[in-house]
Amino acid sequence: MSAPPPDDRDRDAAESARMFVISVAAELAGMHAQTLRTYDRLGLVTPQRAAGGGRRYSSRDVELLRMVQRLSQDDGVNLAGIKRVIELTNQVDALQSRVRELESELAQHRSARGSDLVPIPRTNALVVWKPRRERGGR
Repeated sequence: MSAPPPDDRDRDAAESARMFVISVAAELAGMHAQTLRTYDRLGLVTPQRAAGGGRRYSSRDVELLRMVQRLSQDDGVNLAGIKRVIELTNQVDALQSRVRELESELAQHRSARGSDLVPIPRTNALVVWKPRRERGGR
């Protein structure tokens, strides 16, 4: 009997576990090692550090380096713009992860409690709340 195939999270974890020294990461990304050092200094890609201080790049870092190169060379985006794209991409990823967590919690709640939840229709209404002034005060 064979083991079940790994899911995407297992594959992602295995890929992230592979680490490359700067010369190998530079070659894989099609860049010069000095470019990787510059990107690290600018905060575009933040590799892990070995005990001796040397940079160690994951497969995910190499993919990010390739994206930086595409945005820079193919699309003409400057480094400040690329940094913002990376920040926004990370933010979207975090938000999508949180949505998945909340959907899972909601599904668990629904299965545990049955159908006593009442759906709220989605509208484009704006609700404004203004607290009442306290008596005797302004």
